[in-house]
Amino acid sequence: MATYIKEDAADPKRDRLVIIASSLGTVFEWYDFFLYGILAALLGKLFFATGNPTTELLFSLFAFAIGFFFRPLGALLFGWFGDRVGRKYTFLVTIALMGGATACIGLLPTYEQAGITAPLLLLLLRTLQGLALGGEYGGAAIYVAEHAPRGRRGAYTSWIQAAAAGGFMLTLAVVLGTKALIPEAEFAAWGWRIPFLMSLLLLGISLWVRMKLAESPVFQAMKAAGTTSTNPFRDSLKAPGNIGRVLVALFGVSAGFTVIFYTSQFGTLYFLQNTARLAERDALLYLGIGVLASAPAYVYFGGLSDRIGRKKVLVIGYVLTLLLVFPLFHLMGRGANPALAEAVASAPVTVSLPACNYNVFTKQEAECGKALEYLSKRGISYAKRDADTLAITVGDVTLQGFDKDALAAVLAKAGWPEKADPARTVPWQVIIAVVGIGILSGMTYAPVAAILVELFPAKVRYTSMSIPYHIGTGYFGGFLPVISQYIVVKSGDVFAGLWYTVAIVTMGLVITVLFLPETKDRDITI
Repeated sequence: MATYIKEDAADPKRDRLVIIASSLGTVFEWYDFFLYGILAALLGKLFFATGNPTTELLFSLFAFAIGFFFRPLGALLFGWFGDRVGRKYTFLVTIALMGGATACIGLLPTYEQAGITAPLLLLLLRTLQGLALGGEYGGAAIYVAEHAPRGRRGAYTSWIQAAAAGGFMLTLAVVLGTKALIPEAEFAAWGWRIPFLMSLLLLGISLWVRMKLAESPVFQAMKAAGTTSTNPFRDSLKAPGNIGRVLVALFGVSAGFTVIFYTSQFGTLYFLQNTARLAERDALLYLGIGVLASAPAYVYFGGLSDRIGRKKVLVIGYVLTLLLVFPLFHLMGRGANPALAEAVASAPVTVSLPACNYNVFTKQEAECGKALEYLSKRGISYAKRDADTLAITVGDVTLQGFDKDALAAVLAKAGWPEKADPARTVPWQVIIAVVGIGILSGMTYAPVAAILVELFPAKVRYTSMSIPYHIGTGYFGGFLPVISQYIVVKSGDVFAGLWYTVAIVTMGLVITVLFLPETKDRDITI
């Protein structure tokens, strides 16, 4: 095999610009991710007006997931251009499309203003965002790695993952800042548009910085030698052993790290708000502290993978996640809302159910459905048992049928809090839990960009790594919020959604141990 260029040349000024320009795309990507996630409940009311808050939230989460559904298609489309036309110009197009679609969400009419047209337009823009994201990460990761000196690829590319923290903090600052300046009613009416329109500023900065970049040296050398792919998708399929590498990258790497990352961010936020019943501002601030405190872990573990190996860091992260994810979330719950944890122990809830046609995606008409929906919205864990008639037992008190006011009174008397009491919150427990799951995410996410770049040949790298990455993030990760929430609602256990994370990480661990080679010393110019 021919070697196209030397890998060991470092240019600090150039490399800083490369890392900054590429990381800006990640900031932008996660700004969009967190912005939609934080405003999901409000967007559900505005665009999916069903009259049922649970249904509106679930439909809003489906709209969130639809963007991830189209990411693999974007990976195919932009991967093809990235391997044929070049890394630089492809991720210029992807960030422009992503930024434009995000800004346009801020211009959409609501369901009240345009009827069914409003959610359809939202789904269209989420689709465009998904297509753009399908080409963004692969381009950024490859561009940085192909500039990095040998022995520093893990450290260099880890900054792309660390930039996710910047995306969250930017979202937090914009959303909380806007809410502080605008009354709550006005924010719900029109102020929510401002954070989406702010993406135009981010887009302008990102395009300005990226226009200053030259093409990747690896791609320049291939183009000069006339060895670029004429059909990257076909060549990716035909490259010896490449299909196997794609499958390992998908099921061993992308799926595993993705569900850990989304659990640490999106799962944590929803748990603090919907289960622990913290006020939105408090939940966001705790998550912000956790994100900032754990951000250095991405850079540390990226550098560590340069020294001890990518596979070893990833495997250790998977094992620790399986051991710690449930304890960390239980600690988080106890710290955020001690009264809730006490009520679970002192006054457990049992629902005696007849045959119940409970569909979480529709408005509840049956009495049993209304009862289950009420308990789920309150973040109350409950056991279920079969019975001829509906009854709800709280501690030693049993109510026949479902009366919302009567049940609320019984729950209150038994110590079940409707909201978390800030005076009883134990901040250090919440912070340790949030930082802990954030560090696990840093350990498993940090080496990923380097692994995926090193795993595939240069000629078809953009296409080959983008497809498994975005199927993993798009399907296993993008649908995590709605799947985990569905499991919680159907099971009655507020922690049950974590089993989805455990199942996917277990799969990733087994495949990584058995089939992922160590890649840190590979020559990526061939």
